[in-house]
Amino acid sequence: MTTLKRRIIRAGGWGVAKRLIKPIPIVGTVFAVGLAGYEIRRKGLLPGAIHVGLDVTPVVGTAKGVLELFTGDLIPDKSERNKSVTPVATRR
Repeated sequence: MTTLKRRIIRAGGWGVAKRLIKPIPIVGTVFAVGLAGYEIRRKGLLPGAIHVGLDVTPVVGTAKGVLELFTGDLIPDKSERNKSVTPVATRR
């Protein structure tokens, strides 16, 4: 049980670290460029490219990073977008 607990804490810590590092102007830009492939894979080509483009832009990226610290991702992942669409029930 401790290994599962350790993994959860480590994953949560990494998420918090990413959110705290991104708003720092120079370091955040380098960090965003380094994670560009990962973000594009998670969000899709166009939404991921927009996400990375906003993060790399100095003032906009800082503002977006600070906003996302409190609200979560502005551009949802592919899996979250697919879950939010509910299928329409068919009538017989």
